Amino acid sequence: MESKRRGILERLDAGEVVVGDGGYVIQLERRGYVKGGHWTPEAAVEHPEAVRQLHREFLRAGSNVIQTFTFYCSEDKLELSGNVPDISGSQINDAACDIAREVADEGDALVAGGVSQTPCYLETHNETEVKAIFKKQMDDFLKKDIDFFIAEFFAHVEEAVWAVEVLKTSGKPVAVTLCMNPNGDKHGIPPGQCAVKLAQAGADIVGVNCHLDPLACLRSVKSMKEGLEKVGLKVHLMVQPLGFHTPDCSGDGYSSLPEFPFAMEPRVLTRWDVHKYTREAYNAGIRYIGGCCGFEPYHIRAIAEELAAERGFLPPSSEKHGLWGAALKTHYIPCVKARANRKYWENLSPACGRPNCPSKNVSQTS
Repeated sequence: MESKRRGILERLDAGEVVVGDGGYVIQLERRGYVKGGHWTPEAAVEHPEAVRQLHREFLRAGSNVIQTFTFYCSEDKLELSGNVPDISGSQINDAACDIAREVADEGDALVAGGVSQTPCYLETHNETEVKAIFKKQMDDFLKKDIDFFIAEFFAHVEEAVWAVEVLKTSGKPVAVTLCMNPNGDKHGIPPGQCAVKLAQAGADIVGVNCHLDPLACLRSVKSMKEGLEKVGLKVHLMVQPLGFHTPDCSGDGYSSLPEFPFAMEPRVLTRWDVHKYTREAYNAGIRYIGGCCGFEPYHIRAIAEELAAERGFLPPSSEKHGLWGAALKTHYIPCVKARANRKYWENLSPACGRPNCPSKNVSQTS
């Protein structure tokens, strides 16, 4: 059954802000449902209740898109991981689509079928083989009621272009995001050129996800916008960065940090950091704003709350959250009560509470 909701392009074409969802693999690993390392999404089959619950938390926080939990769900990645010898990619795709649709139908959300980079690209660099992997995943999704596709976490624009070319044959809108630094993709192609290649391949929405923090990702998307404008191409922009501060990353992203992946907590963005990120993204003309690894439901709520005036409403979870600390006005401790204002939280420089903890670390590249 086709969704009767207004589609992703209809919303973006009208100038609306689309709030994405947050990160799944990091969050579900912490909750005990994903195995760190290969980060494959078999939890959609093994523990559907855990995936469903996280979807619901993002929906309640204000997400307009529920992305299927199908990250790294290509057959070659599943085989490489060794995590799921008795569960196929098709089984995971089917289950993930059903869970996402169930939750999306509880609100005004769209379902995005997600595909990501493949080991095959690095191993063979064979366009036909790589496209066959994307085609298999696409066919799984088209059996289900999804609204559009997101091709995400591509380190090489060439592979992302191949994904777009396949997914566009579905007749559904396609968003695509690269995991790259402001200097460009792994082949050194600058963000502006990457954006042009993706738009020319047929992408409806282009941007950046994961890999680096909001500041770095916004720099990349701004460069993509400039590149598109230079050649007169118009597509929508999106950004879904890490929920961690990574100013000391190498070009390889947060996996180069000594804390990756099991000691990243001291780097987590505050909700107030997300307010700043959201406003900068909006002012840059980006209208699909979400998060990736490290973005939790309260971060997504911060996006929705920062843009409440522009959107005309607050998300359901704001019923339990005083804007800019307003709920502290009735606190019994005077110094805490005094924090019930925007100025305090906007100007706070949070401490980590760890003696001798450095503000930056040394990236590792091998």
